[in-house]
Amino acid sequence: MYVLAAPCLLDPSLRAEGITSDADRAIYARALERCREFGIEVVSLPCPETLHLGSPRQPGPLAGRLDTPAFAALLDGLEVGVRAIVVERGPPLCLIGVDSSPCCGATRHFFDETRHPGRGCWLARFPELPVVDAAAFSRYHIYLAAPLFSAAERSFNEALAFFLRTRHFRVFVPQAQGDDCAARSPAAIHVLFDRLVAALDGADIVVAVIDGADADSGVAWEMGYAYAHCVPVIALRTDFRRVGDCESANLMLECSSAVAGSFDELAALLGSVQPKEGG
Repeated sequence: MYVLAAPCLLDPSLRAEGITSDADRAIYARALERCREFGIEVVSLPCPETLHLGSPRQPGPLAGRLDTPAFAALLDGLEVGVRAIVVERGPPLCLIGVDSSPCCGATRHFFDETRHPGRGCWLARFPELPVVDAAAFSRYHIYLAAPLFSAAERSFNEALAFFLRTRHFRVFVPQAQGDDCAARSPAAIHVLFDRLVAALDGADIVVAVIDGADADSGVAWEMGYAYAHCVPVIALRTDFRRVGDCESANLMLECSSAVAGSFDELAALLGSVQPKEGG
């Protein structure tokens, strides 16, 4: 199990001068941390910009700098080497790109002094391989907000957590923290509350189960807390009942989240990579 990563994830000095911030370095470190946590080998792509323009170099767009026959020939040769890796090892989980890079951009690239949607010219050589931006890949701590008062609810939560973990997410499940019993002392209640709020504060994403005629009150609170603290929320509603002509659930919950109707839709909204074969 491996990923093919833009080389600057492993060596940020390969980027053009002055464009790598501390926030960028933190993103790259977190992306590599995710790989270590799930046993994903990181295979570095070659850096065509460094090979062609040298280092150090000034930042600049693709147009007028890299749209040349010589650079295209360089990419041709590098592509042969990368495709040999894929043939030998099988397809990677994904390509990991870096935002706005003219070569290794994942969802947008620096083309002509402006950012254009789509892959950079280097990653575009591999259209059959899924690509994830490093910033998105680095956000993998999920808080699972869900009702947990019956055996059926707890089993559903366990299945959902397993589904997410096979896609290389770290999942915090409140029912595994002691939030699974009504027999608690006042002191234990406050300890648990503090533990859950701390987990929300450390989450990259909240996945909230909002099945039922009305969402669970605790889940609604967790969604509101996350929204107020700018933590993205994805609501999972597998319930086919609707609360109105234009609403599948309470409008405050729908409008503060992206809503998925199935596990697969949830995975797509998370931008998850495919699990390991048989995993």
